[in-house]
Amino acid sequence: MHTNTYNTHPRHAAHSARLSKEAINELPLYAYEGAVTLVRTEEEMELAAKALAGETVLGFDTETKPSFSKGKTYLPSLLQLAGEQGVFLFHMGVQPLSPAVWKLLEAPDIVKVGVAVHDDLLALKKVFPFTPHAVYDLSTLAKKKGIQEQGLRGLAARVLGLRISKGERCSNWAKKDLSSRQIRYAATDAWISRAVFIGLSAHCVSE
Repeated sequence: MHTNTYNTHPRHAAHSARLSKEAINELPLYAYEGAVTLVRTEEEMELAAKALAGETVLGFDTETKPSFSKGKTYLPSLLQLAGEQGVFLFHMGVQPLSPAVWKLLEAPDIVKVGVAVHDDLLALKKVFPFTPHAVYDLSTLAKKKGIQEQGLRGLAARVLGLRISKGERCSNWAKKDLSSRQIRYAATDAWISRAVFIGLSAHCVSE
């Protein structure tokens, strides 16, 4: 049983103006503190895929080593999937994704949600030519509800009344050994994506 909680009755109405940076910075800082499994072996990957196969909604995200040279890009280093009981971080730079994990992304009966998912999927398709199903962008879902925020930080503030850190976004995700800060950051993004989707689905944002 994890101790993470978030506000299901945010104070910010959906059709009000976009939240300012100052308003977001006044919100309580949130970091996921539940179960996180760093998947680095084939055996761990099969166990993770089996655990996630029973989920109906997964928070979805990837992390990639940043490029500071024009025209140079990297393949994703990390895939994050957040379920009801915890977050799994698949360290793709150490262990390639197994067929069982690709099947999760292709499963039509498991909803995958995140921000800028189109870019994530394009990057993953460079690794393996899979056909994703039931993947939804939170920005699109939020826009249909009249919410002006589009990024995950803004959506977390608007829908959940929480502030999340983006401090590790440009760190080196290709490292063999990720830092505790990177692991917590990656887990938080995936978990918050799932929480925002649940909040939107429950119509917890005033319309």
